[in-house]
Amino acid sequence: MPTREQIIEVLKTVEDPELFIDIWFLGLIYSIDIKENGGVDIEMTFTSPMCPAGPMLLDEVKTKVGALPGAQPVAVKVVFSPPWEPSDDVKCMLGLI
Repeated sequence: MPTREQIIEVLKTVEDPELFIDIWFLGLIYSIDIKENGGVDIEMTFTSPMCPAGPMLLDEVKTKVGALPGAQPVAVKVVFSPPWEPSDDVKCMLGLI
């Protein structure tokens, strides 16, 4: 069964193709739930509801987390509430502050 730390390390390798920043740092992951059977439920959002890279990001999260030993099945739920709000660190990195 994967640990939360292992899953987070994998999520740090999934990069938003428009911002070139990983989805963990961006704060796109809202929750990680590891089931007793090893299954993993992830709740995440996108930088915008119409994110053109959304389907690709979902596939990459499922594939990479699913490659961890014992991490099956992997379910990813996309939510838009609360809407994504970049942290001050992200804003600084993007030159917004």
